[in-house]
Amino acid sequence: MHKNTDKPVLVTGATGYVAGRLIPLLLDAGYRVRAMGRTIEKMTGRPWGKDANVELVTGDIMDTGSLQKAVAGCGTIYYLVHSMISRKGAYRDADKTGAANMVRAAADQGAEHIIYLGGLGDIHHKNISKHLVSRNEVGKILQSSPVPATILRAAMILGSGSASFEILRYLVERLPIMITPKWVRMPTQPIAITNVLEYLKGCLEHPETRGQTFDIGGPDIVSYKDLFALFARQAGLPAPVMIPVPGLTPRLSSLWIHLVTPVPAAIAQPLAEGLSLPTVCTENRITKIIPQDLLTCDQAIARALDHIRQEQVDTCWTDAGALLYPEWTHCGDSDYSGGTILKCGYRATIAGKAQEVWPAVEQLGGKTGYYAADLLWKIRGALDLFSGGVGLQRGRRSKHRLQVGDALDFWRVLEVEKPHRLLLVAEMKMPGQALLEILITQKDEERCELTLLSRFLPKGILGIAYWYALYPFHQFVFSRMLAGMAEAAGKTLLTPPIRFTPKITNACSLPRA
Repeated sequence: MHKNTDKPVLVTGATGYVAGRLIPLLLDAGYRVRAMGRTIEKMTGRPWGKDANVELVTGDIMDTGSLQKAVAGCGTIYYLVHSMISRKGAYRDADKTGAANMVRAAADQGAEHIIYLGGLGDIHHKNISKHLVSRNEVGKILQSSPVPATILRAAMILGSGSASFEILRYLVERLPIMITPKWVRMPTQPIAITNVLEYLKGCLEHPETRGQTFDIGGPDIVSYKDLFALFARQAGLPAPVMIPVPGLTPRLSSLWIHLVTPVPAAIAQPLAEGLSLPTVCTENRITKIIPQDLLTCDQAIARALDHIRQEQVDTCWTDAGALLYPEWTHCGDSDYSGGTILKCGYRATIAGKAQEVWPAVEQLGGKTGYYAADLLWKIRGALDLFSGGVGLQRGRRSKHRLQVGDALDFWRVLEVEKPHRLLLVAEMKMPGQALLEILITQKDEERCELTLLSRFLPKGILGIAYWYALYPFHQFVFSRMLAGMAEAAGKTLLTPPIRFTPKITNACSLPRA
């Protein structure tokens, strides 16, 4: 076994599902890690973000300059980025460009090894999906480099928070009767995320893996129908009744997945297309090089469910992507040359300290709800879902904690300043961009002020009409939200919620990502 800790290990896509779990594993093994992501704030908020052996760098595979700087001085590179979420339908070209940029940067900077996690499946199969073709293309580009590249090819990854596992989980939990396509009987060889991570780390420590391609899988070969039954048993649910329908295409399947699970159609469709061919390991050489105890499907599902129940989901598929501050948040004053920023604000004085009220603010959304007019929020979520948005399906990672970059229903957490400020950006479908800010200001030893402020930059006349059509609902909901948060915190309102028009001289003082 070879272990070189002289040079840092570069992990790209650091806030993604796999990379976010690999980094602490490498740190525990004694490696120095350079974590590359598009947003420093997201990485800083991770449990490993302030580790003494972690260096955080801003980088983008589409930006050759930042990529060259990120690679400089590193020995091994983990290439764990994918453009499916950020680029949606255009991900294939973006992934090829990104891989070519990485090959050039690795060669220019004298890197020693590239490790890549790709997809499992026969590239020549008649039902091969564009997603698996893209994964194969990226692997070939990386292996064309003078820097040796190791390719690991995996089928479904079983672990709390993975997109594949979330699809499995929500379909079984919500559909006791399923109308199923032919692919439910297709054989697959899932692998637990724990085993994936061990293989990734093992490739770093075994030079004989360099330049090789390996299939990785768990000990079980099952059908997707079997997986539904296994999950139901582990979750204490009856096995779903399945009614096969020959005409249910991957596209129709993806739309159904979008409506039933938190995974949007843009991600569900490429994944569903890959279910129409066998995804079984054709060789197992890596089991001799990197031996480990492979979890069965039963064990992997049980472990994932246990982590979900205990709110120990370290990373989630929703973590991926850049943390995008709307451009108008950097405007510097309340007027913005790109359009009029519309605002609606409410505030109330509460008996108590900020740290006593903060837990109610931090538990907003998910199963807790919004403390008022939850039916209206659900209607808005349903409208968003049927218009192609994420709706309220995503929920939140933890009931009690928020960190920068977290998905929260159809919001994304931009900033968390405990116990005073929470800033959310809307990711719902709407003709404009919206921010929701909650502030707690300590007035004196016995009183604090709770403020809720919504800001909206409309897109054209439709955006303006949208804002004013919803404005009466904003007034109704926001005032009651403040009262509901105070009640949830066990505090008394000293003044009723009062509407105000903020005069913000630095309305958009957010730091540039």
